[in-house]
Amino acid sequence: MAEKININKLNEMKTNGEKITMLTAYDYLMASQLDECGIDLILVGDSVGNVVIGYENTIPVTMEEMIHHCKAVTRGAKRAMVIGDLPFMSYQVSAEEAVKNAGRLLKEGGVKAVKLEGGKEILGTITKIVDAGIPVMGHLGLTPQSINKFGGYGVRGGGEKEAKKMIEDAKELESAGVFSIVLEKVPAKLAKRITDQIAVPTIGIGAGVDCDGQVLVTHDMLGLFEKFKPKFSKRYAEIGKEMKTCYKNYIKEVKNKEFPAEEHSY
Repeated sequence: MAEKININKLNEMKTNGEKITMLTAYDYLMASQLDECGIDLILVGDSVGNVVIGYENTIPVTMEEMIHHCKAVTRGAKRAMVIGDLPFMSYQVSAEEAVKNAGRLLKEGGVKAVKLEGGKEILGTITKIVDAGIPVMGHLGLTPQSINKFGGYGVRGGGEKEAKKMIEDAKELESAGVFSIVLEKVPAKLAKRITDQIAVPTIGIGAGVDCDGQVLVTHDMLGLFEKFKPKFSKRYAEIGKEMKTCYKNYIKEVKNKEFPAEEHSY
């Protein structure tokens, strides 16, 4: 069996300049496919709310929903390191509650680490979680759980003042003990500055090629989720359209008594 991915391996990859690959998964089948293909990290993102459950955004996602999907994904991942998102209001109320919920994702969901959004304002919370023996991935730039605060999904860190704060946040997250930081919708030059100034790996999503790794929502890159097509997500296929063609052919054949044929019958 191939070497399992852990924090030490990720640090080694950054040191050696080997890019880290990360995609999302929300079920056993997709997780097992990603794992078999050699993905390094699997994120059970709160994006499950958008692409699987049907919510307008990530805000309504609950701990119970995250645990349910984490369980399915961890059953399918043998080599990849699985990381679970802490959903909105599972870590903002108090550090104690955050530790408890992070522990639930590990103990009940089976993940190896958790991810949470924010910078300086959550440093104390991150420290508490890390001190409890739970690995934490940070998340800066566009933070979808704060969509109502920012009023949109625009690029973050465009101005020098905001860029300076993000660099400071990244350094403080590293000091608080995160093992990696996701940089979402950040100008490529700023993402490179952050990547060069911290020792832990950066994972970009709409943050340019100089991050230590890349992550996409799998449903986006496969063309499964057709309602939203972000600029930063390359469409490697249009599987959603192909699936609809299959459904329509099935419906037509059943209506026309073409299926089941003799070879499909007992």
